[in-house]
Amino acid sequence: MQLELFINFDGNCREAVDFYAKVFNSSVNNLMTYGDAPPDPDYTVPEADKNRIMYAGVPIGNIVVMFSDVPTGSEFVSGNNINPTISTENKDDVTQMFNDLKEGGEVLMELQQTFFSEWFGMVKDKYGVTWQILQFSQE
Repeated sequence: MQLELFINFDGNCREAVDFYAKVFNSSVNNLMTYGDAPPDPDYTVPEADKNRIMYAGVPIGNIVVMFSDVPTGSEFVSGNNINPTISTENKDDVTQMFNDLKEGGEVLMELQQTFFSEWFGMVKDKYGVTWQILQFSQE
């Protein structure tokens, strides 16, 4: 199991990841915009979001800090834009953690298969912390 941090921005993520990579003498890895994501018949990426960053990773010490821009029109509060992310190989562990965290909280994205994870969900717990929980595969 791994604990990682996901830091959200409101349109200036590209600038931020370049800054942090320089500060921590690191690099920007796996940068992907919303426009780079595979087509989804249930969701069309708005033109305004196509160049926003969906994901970028910057290795800092022993962890990779993950960064993204929130989609246009999404709630963004500077200072509340850091989300812990738990990833594990075990789908049952993902389900158990998700279900425990949603007790008294709010499901933001039901557990589901995505193009980047076999099992992924987002939940705001009863303390207001937004968690991303996902299954990864060791290949």
